[in-house]
Parts: sequence; C-alpha cells; structure tokens
Amino acid sequence: MTLTTSWKPSAAFWMVALALFLSACGSSPKDETAGWTAERLYAEAKEEMAAGNWEKAGRLYERLEGRATLNIVAQQAQLERAYAMYRSGEKAQALVVLERFIKLNPSSPALDYALYLQGLVNFNDNLGILGSFSGQNLSERDQQASRESFVSFKQLVEQFPQSKYAPDAQLRMDYIVNSLAGYEVHVARYYFRRGAFVAAANRAQQAVQEFQQSPAAEEALAIMVFSYDRLGLNDLRDAAKRVQQKNFPNTKFVTSAALGQQEKRWWQIW
Repeated sequence: MTLTTSWKPSAAFWMVALALFLSACGSSPKDETAGWTAERLYAEAKEEMAAGNWEKAGRLYERLEGRATLNIVAQQAQLERAYAMYRSGEKAQALVVLERFIKLNPSSPALDYALYLQGLVNFNDNLGILGSFSGQNLSERDQQASRESFVSFKQLVEQFPQSKYAPDAQLRMDYIVNSLAGYEVHVARYYFRRGAFVAAANRAQQAVQEFQQSPAAEEALAIMVFSYDRLGLNDLRDAAKRVQQKNFPNTKFVTSAALGQQEKRWWQIW
C-alpha cells in the first residue's frame, strides 16, 4: 500500500516563513560604536585595557584601526590590539598582527616597541602555564619560541641601542642563551643516561661550541668526558678533560652520578 499526502504549502505558509527569515537576518547585534569618534574609541579602549578587559579592548582597537584617519593613530591602535591579544592569551594572533606591522612600517617610530613586544610574546610562550605548574625546566622544552624571541630582541638591540626597551631585551637575550644551552645539555644528558654515548658526546660538544660562556658548558664538558670514557676513546676523553680542568678546575661533576643534580627550576633563575 502506498501512502500519499495531498498537503501543499499555502501562500500564507510562505509569507510566514519569509517573515521569520527576514526577522532572523535582522537580529544580528548592532555595532554600539557605529557613531563613536576615533577619540572616543581610543578612550574607551584604554579604559578597558586599564580594567584588564583584554578581549573587549582588542575589539575596540581593531575598530579604531579601521576608522583612524591618521596613519600614526592606526599604527598605535594596531600595537595596542596586539598587546591586548597577547594578554588575553591569543598569542598566535598577536604575533600575526606584529609581523604585519613590522613588515609594513619599517620606519615607524614605534618599531622598537613592536620588536620588543614580538620578542616578549615568544619569550613568555616558553614560560607556558603548564610548564610552571609542573615545575618543568625551560631548558627541557622545545626551544623554537626562544630562538624566535632572541631574534626579535637582537634586532631591537642592534637597530635601536638607545631604546628604553633595549636593556630589558638584552637581559632576556642572555637568559635565552642560557636556556638554549641548557636545552642542549638536557638532550645530551638524556642520551648519556640511555647509553647512547656517541649521541651524548656530539650533543654536548655542540653545546660547548655554541655556548662557551654559558654556565651549562661545565656539565656539557663533563658529559663529553664521561661519554668518551665509556666509549674507550681515551685521547678524546683526555682532551675534553684538559679543557674542563682549565675552565672549571673545581667542577662539581666529578662522577656521572652528579649529572643533572645542579639544575634549577625556572623560578629559581629568573
């Protein structure tokens, strides 16, 4: 048996459906800032920033950027928006905004701040909240963000040595170098503890060559000495030991059991 129906939508049905459709289309929220001047937008955005309402401040700065008649105002709005994004946790988006700003405004008087903020976003990305709660050492984490942060700070220091942001950037660069060195030593120690002595020696040698002035160089040399000894490469062991004794005559790494014992957590060194 075949079931059929003779119902067909009436003209009244289509009129009601159309009315509902048009009502839905017209229900989108109105832009409360539509009639605001650039001055009011800026004032409201600053007020939201002061109150810590980063997301709302970012939206207001974005609107100000689109309405600003002066390029300098638009630039300021762009940087403020990037900072608001950074503070609200939207770090990837903040970096996109900053990269575009740096590319399009190479002669901006605020370029030093843009570079500093770019470095700061990547620098703090390495301090991620999960790492702080777990007590994870920065040198144990992937260092790509650190390297990108270093590049930004380095450009700032070299291009704007008189900038008020340069001293802090230099301090952070020094810290990043120690962090990168610590990362290499962490990997070398990992290989050593698992019996991969060739890989351990090579990674430790890389740390010594790239970061000679870092405190981590002491443990790197010790890993080289212990690794070459386990491999029976006495000439290389003795050569590494001479360098170790010259630079660290009172080294704490007398035995391999001491490896990793001198590590500090990030809150103890920064």
